[in-house]
Amino acid sequence: MRTRAALVAVGTLLIGYAVVGALADPDLRPTGVLLFLAGVVAGHDLVWMAVLLAVGALLARWVPERHRPVVRAGVISAATVTVVAVPLVLGFGRPPDDPSVLPLPYGRHLAIVLLLIAGATLLTCWAADRRRSRRPAPAAPGGRPPRSALHRPGGEPLGQEALPEGVHDHHGDADQQ
Repeated sequence: MRTRAALVAVGTLLIGYAVVGALADPDLRPTGVLLFLAGVVAGHDLVWMAVLLAVGALLARWVPERHRPVVRAGVISAATVTVVAVPLVLGFGRPPDDPSVLPLPYGRHLAIVLLLIAGATLLTCWAADRRRSRRPAPAAPGGRPPRSALHRPGGEPLGQEALPEGVHDHHGDADQQ
């Protein structure tokens, strides 16, 4: 709680410093500043938040729950890299008469980085699934293994000889012990 209060105090001081500095500037155009701030708020709340909520809804619908944190981190990383790289990819600030300014193929490099992020995300999800499939199934209440442990991977029941000592599988019979 003290950390939050300190951060709020520092943020308030910095905003106050910026406002005093802006008001002391003789070239300040308050209408332009307010218009800019309104555009930033509208862009954030109307565009960015709408996109963020739509992507979150798609993730919740199409990504299994066990993979959501990893996929979410991958999507956030890809979005961050893209936002930073878009001005370079589009060539903002590149004068036509000086080819040494922004000389690299930024679009190709962005695609490579995004593919690396996607690959790392997929590899992490795959590794988690592999670890998960190697772990033994937890025992059900009463010491009996879960029903899935009593069947082969294809769904075929295991023979009685393969069951643990003292476990009987009656395949749903009412006279279970």
